[in-house]
Amino acid sequence: MQEIKNYVETHKQRFLDELFELLRFPSVSADPKYKADVLKTADYVAQKLKDAGADHVEICPTAGYPIVYGEKIIDASLPTVLIYGHYDVQPADPLELWKTPPFEPTVRDGKIYARGACDDKGQFYMHVKAFELMMETNTLACNVKFMIEGEEEVGSANLGIFVKDNADRLKADVVLISDTSMISMEHPSIETGLRGLAYMEVEVVGPNRDLHSGVYGGAVANPATILCKMIASLHDENNHITIPAFYDKVIELTDEEKKALNSAPYDEAEYTKDLDIEEVWGEKGYSTLERTGTRPTLEVNGIWSGYIGEGAKTVLPSKANAKISMRLVPNQSSEEIAEIFTKHFESIAPKNVKVKVTPHHGGEPVVTPTDSVAYQAAEKAIEDSFGKKAIPTRGGGSIPIVALFEDVLGIKSVLFGFGLDSDALHSPNEKYDIYNYYKGIETLPLFHKYFAELSK
Repeated sequence: MQEIKNYVETHKQRFLDELFELLRFPSVSADPKYKADVLKTADYVAQKLKDAGADHVEICPTAGYPIVYGEKIIDASLPTVLIYGHYDVQPADPLELWKTPPFEPTVRDGKIYARGACDDKGQFYMHVKAFELMMETNTLACNVKFMIEGEEEVGSANLGIFVKDNADRLKADVVLISDTSMISMEHPSIETGLRGLAYMEVEVVGPNRDLHSGVYGGAVANPATILCKMIASLHDENNHITIPAFYDKVIELTDEEKKALNSAPYDEAEYTKDLDIEEVWGEKGYSTLERTGTRPTLEVNGIWSGYIGEGAKTVLPSKANAKISMRLVPNQSSEEIAEIFTKHFESIAPKNVKVKVTPHHGGEPVVTPTDSVAYQAAEKAIEDSFGKKAIPTRGGGSIPIVALFEDVLGIKSVLFGFGLDSDALHSPNEKYDIYNYYKGIETLPLFHKYFAELSK
């Protein structure tokens, strides 16, 4: 451990400078105007893998953005770790809410503020620097493969094709992913499951053009009003989702499982203060930890209609739109949920409007084993690095490719994240603690060491 700490201490400023350079690329995969920047980011990642000592580094083309691959095979008889991450980021909008420019990383109170600081540039780059550390100190204990993609934030549409076409090349014993969070640095944790996702877009169309709200108001249905009523009907007074058959395959936690889940540290006063809200909200009969980790949800991600410019324009809009995501739990299928959502949403539309439902990307929920050699290696690494045992938790987010890896490659994943839920992922002023970044670089070599030892 001391050798690891010494290396990090010696190179800590360079590690930070390199991450800052990575963060300056506006690699927004959702917006075509950033295409050149996304491709430059892939080039940068590939070069840094080469610099760290990886072999066979390649920028692999796909129908979308490329996947950066690299490997170091030191002994075919040793276990192999496949490291997954993504170099693309969410759009930075709304820009006016950022205290400092989103693609000019800034340090405030020991935290790096930039789009992608935590999700996922800061986290995947820990692996690159940990790999460099192991190479330079001659302590790499197992084979390593890197697969860093550029389309995670838009659903990883081409990753499945790449994985299937390169199944032999990607053979490994475990997938190691740092795209999740810990409870805190005082309470280190390892996520043991993720929710799935069904992402939909809905459109409600009324008249064939925008209308004068004085001349036609009161006689023609307003699509914005209708859409709001339809969305509001998707939850009942107990915040329970009203779509028929939505909960049919959901398995309730046992009393023992609930007790274990709710034993994780949680301070509601601190939680509400951080978010500047008066009280929490959610499905009646469940705790916050249950709602965010083990219960399915339905959320409106965006809604728009009519005139939203400066000043006033008295218009009855022709149409209204919304983007809606549903987080899913084990046994639920993203395809089935998308299908029953579509059927239900179309059925509740009044005759004075037309409704169109478009499914976007989805992914399946997963639960990762806690009795595997890889999980035990992660536990031992946490205990060595933090001086305390890791708490198993369930993650509320979705990483659809975890189920893909299991299905196509036949291997499980370890969700070894060092972010925090308070890091404002997908929001203005995203951050990542410098301490967490260095702590990840220190802890990851221990995982490789213990994974190699326990695999014997």
